[in-house]
Amino acid sequence: MSGVERTGSRCQACWQPLSADPDSLRLPVVRCVVVVPTYDERENVQAFLAAVRDAVPAADVLVVDDNSPDGTGALAEQSAAELGQIKVLHRPGKQGLGSAYRNGFQVALDEGYDVVVSMDVDFSHDPAVIPTMLTAIEAGADAVIGSRYVPGGGTANWPVHRRLLSRWGNRYTGSVLGLGVHDSTSGFRAYRSTALRAIEPGSTTAEGYAFLTELVRRLARHGCTVREVPIVFRDRELGTSKMSTRIIVESMLLVTRWGVADLLHRARARRRS
Repeated sequence: MSGVERTGSRCQACWQPLSADPDSLRLPVVRCVVVVPTYDERENVQAFLAAVRDAVPAADVLVVDDNSPDGTGALAEQSAAELGQIKVLHRPGKQGLGSAYRNGFQVALDEGYDVVVSMDVDFSHDPAVIPTMLTAIEAGADAVIGSRYVPGGGTANWPVHRRLLSRWGNRYTGSVLGLGVHDSTSGFRAYRSTALRAIEPGSTTAEGYAFLTELVRRLARHGCTVREVPIVFRDRELGTSKMSTRIIVESMLLVTRWGVADLLHRARARRRS
């Protein structure tokens, strides 16, 4: 099993290929919850929840809905009644991706789950990959990232400019922060609860996709073992993307600020030694 191991002040990234027999991995031997933020996803939410329940029947699902005007929360409640093992956390309004995950992760930790999975509800992330991620956790990983940028991974239905921007953003982030992972902005992840507690997601400050990078940065700082499995990210077919130029710019500015802070921290440490 390959992974991200601490080597000095940086991490070294490797990748884990997909299992050839995912059906044999359908039942996790740990308590697992899939945390899913939603906002205006009525076209996707019910089919997605059914797909997750089929992929990992023993796992629970926590939907974190920001009072979607299109009734996503009510549809999720309907699926919860029909399928079971689904809970819906209703929030008063749109508060952002980072805030939704902070709330969802805290609920998961408070309820004693062993593994917490995060993913998008629009089928950009394939629920069928979850068993492979759980297997990597059981093999010793503290966190697993579904990566577009390792062998076997990729993107589908993306325009050229979006592919280039995503690749550049991840390479820039990796270079500036020395995280040692290929895809620090992927939201498809699995965390061991002990690692999630250690990095204290509730104390993070970033929103949007910078929140995802902030979590990887904290995992690296705590010496956690982070592994990547290849995924094919498919652009949504239904609903509207929440990505915007403002979110991208804010994320890159935060990464730059963190990089400068890390450089200053290392410089002060060298002077003290």
